[in-house]
Amino acid sequence: MRRHVDLVGVLFLLWGGMILLLSLSLLSLGFAATAIGAAESQHATGGGLAAGLVAAGFFTLSAAGFVFGGVHLWIGTRLRGLREWARALAIVLSVVDLVLIPFGTALGAYSLWALLNSDSRPLFLGARD
Repeated sequence: MRRHVDLVGVLFLLWGGMILLLSLSLLSLGFAATAIGAAESQHATGGGLAAGLVAAGFFTLSAAGFVFGGVHLWIGTRLRGLREWARALAIVLSVVDLVLIPFGTALGAYSLWALLNSDSRPLFLGARD
């Protein structure tokens, strides 16, 4: 069962890295929308306001993604160290990941199976925080 818990930790690291890359893409789209808004603000068409709203949306999603991806990276490293509190947080994150179809659903289902299995709980009992 230790191999499954280690794999969950590695998958959390990979998932967190992919989310961070996506967040970086959203951040660049936010900068592009800001540039478009600045160019449109010289005209009286109202396109600057729309571009500003789109930029704000991209920046908000990017910030949320950086936090979400960073938490996955942090929990993934602690989970591989068999921290009991990391197991509990990984279970919570796995439930949240279930709604992120298709990869988050697969990660969430596998993580819940591996972490809630009765054979994996003793692995975390002897770990030091």
